[in-house]
Amino acid sequence: MARPSEPRQDALAALLGLGSHSTRKSHYPELLARLEELEAERNRYKWLFEHAVHGIFQASLAEGLRAANPALARMLGYSDPQQVLWSLQDMASQLFVGGEAEMRRIRDLLQEHGGLFGYETRLLRKDGSHVDVLMNLLLKPDEEGLVEGFVADITERIQAQQRLQILNQELEQRVAARTLELETLNQQLREARDAAEAANLGKDKYLAAASHDLLQPLNAARLLVSTLRERALPAAERQLVERTHQALDGAENLLSDLLEISRLDQSAIRPDLESLPLDELLGPLASEFDGVAESSGLQLRARIPDLRVRTDIRLMSRILRNFLSNACRYTRSGGVLLAARRRGDRVRLEVWDTGRGIPADQLQAIFLEFNQLDVGRAAERQGVGLGLAIVDRIAGLLGCAVQVRSVLGRGSLFAVEVPLAETQHLPEAVSAAPRPSTGDPLPGRRLLVIDNEEAILFSMAALLGQWGCEVLTASDLDSAIAVLDGQAPAIILADYHLDQGVTGCQVIGALRSRFGMDIPAVMITADRSDECQRALRRLRLPLLNKPVKPGKLRAVLSSLVGG
Repeated sequence: MARPSEPRQDALAALLGLGSHSTRKSHYPELLARLEELEAERNRYKWLFEHAVHGIFQASLAEGLRAANPALARMLGYSDPQQVLWSLQDMASQLFVGGEAEMRRIRDLLQEHGGLFGYETRLLRKDGSHVDVLMNLLLKPDEEGLVEGFVADITERIQAQQRLQILNQELEQRVAARTLELETLNQQLREARDAAEAANLGKDKYLAAASHDLLQPLNAARLLVSTLRERALPAAERQLVERTHQALDGAENLLSDLLEISRLDQSAIRPDLESLPLDELLGPLASEFDGVAESSGLQLRARIPDLRVRTDIRLMSRILRNFLSNACRYTRSGGVLLAARRRGDRVRLEVWDTGRGIPADQLQAIFLEFNQLDVGRAAERQGVGLGLAIVDRIAGLLGCAVQVRSVLGRGSLFAVEVPLAETQHLPEAVSAAPRPSTGDPLPGRRLLVIDNEEAILFSMAALLGQWGCEVLTASDLDSAIAVLDGQAPAIILADYHLDQGVTGCQVIGALRSRFGMDIPAVMITADRSDECQRALRRLRLPLLNKPVKPGKLRAVLSSLVGG
C-alpha cells in the first residue's frame, strides 16, 4: 500500500494526540463529538437489533451463526439468542426443515447472486414444529463469506393462503356441482321445450278444452237463471233471482279475464292483422255501450273519421271495450267520448270520460294484475283488477302504445295507437253483428240445439221454449239426424267442441249437405282460441261465447230468422 503523504500524516498525528500540545488541544472537542456520535449510532443500531419485531442474524458460510437477535430466538422457540448460534454443521439439522440440501441451495444462490430477496423457506422450532419465513440475505462484499439476514414470520400469511386455496377448491367443487345441476336442469328444460314445441300446434285445443270445462256449468246456470228472470215471480223470489244473476255475471267476468290473461301469458293468442274501416271497429262498440252509458245516466258520443286501420279487430275491440267499460263504471255524471284522431301514419283511438280521475302516482300501477284503485264501498267494486293488465298485454302483442292522462276531479283519457292502413281497396270483413228486425220472429220457429252437455241442452231448451220456439236437442250428428226426422231446422245452435274431437262446425256442415241448403247457424262456445275464430270466419258463422248472454242470443236468433 502507498505511504500517506506528509500532510495527511500530520493531520492524523494531530487527531490522535501525537502532534504538538496546541494541535491536540484544538482537535479534542471535535474528536469527542465524533466519538459521541459514533457511540449514539452504535447504541441505536444495537437497540434496533435487540428490539426488532423481525429476526436479524449474522452468519458465516464457513462457521455458522455468529449473532442473532431476540426476535429470531423467539421465532424459533428459544428464550436466549445464544441458544441459536449453531455451527455450520448444526445449522443444517437444527435450523432448516430442508436440512443440508436447503442450506446448500441457499449458499449456492448467495454465491451466484450475492444476495437473496423474498426467499421463502421453513425453519425448525425448538418443539419440533416449523415456521414459514421470508428471508432477505446479503453476502457482504468486504468480508468474505459473511452473510447478514432479515427474517419475517409469514406463517399466518401462508395459512391464510392455504385457507384461501381450500376455499377456492371448495368453491370450485361447489361451482362444478352447481354447473352439473344447471346442465341437468338445462337438459330438462330443453326436453320440456322440445315437448312444448312438439305440442305447440295443439295448445289452442287444450286451452279451449280448459275454458270449456270451466264455463260449461256457468253457462247452464246463466241460462236457467235467465229463464227464471223472464217469468212472473213473487217479489222475494225475483230479488233472489236477480242477485243470483249478478253473482253469475261477476263469476263470468272473473273467469273470462283469468282465462284470457293466461292465454296471453302463454303466447296462445296470435294477432290476425287486417285492413278494415274504422267504422267497422268503433261502430259496434258505440252501439254496445250506448245503452250502458244511458243506464248510468251518461251520454256516449262517438267521433269516427272515414279512415282505414290495420289491426286485429277482435283484440283491439277488447282493449277499447275495457276503456269504455271503465269509463262508464267510474263516471258518475257527464259523459264518455269515443273518438279517433289521425297522427301521421298512425291513428290514435281515444276514450275520454268526465269521471273522478286517477292520481298521478297510480297511473302505472293500474296496469298491474289484481290492482284496483280504492273506489270506496265494496259494493262499488267490480272484477278483480285484471282488465287493464289484459289491455297492457294485448297492446304489447299488437305492438301498440297505450297512453293515459288524468286530472283528479275532471276525468281521464285512455288511448291506443294503431297503424293507418294502405289506401288501396280491400274487401270488407263480414260482420257477425245481428241485423235489426221488426216484431218477434222467434215463436213457432223450429230450432236445433247441439251440445255434449246434458245440463246445457236442458237449460237452452227451457229458455228457448219460453220464447215460444220448438226446441230439438242432440249431442252429436247421429242424434241430430234422428230428432230432425228429415225436416231441416230453422236455425242450428251448436257447441264448438263436441265428443270424440268432433266440432260443431263439422256437424253444421254435414247437416247443410244432408238437407242441401245453407241452414242458418250460430256457434256457441267457451273456446276463444285463434283456431276457433278462423274456422268460424271461414264459415261466416256468428259466434256467441259462453256463458251466453240471453239478450244477445235473442238478438242474433231474431236477425237470422227475420233478416
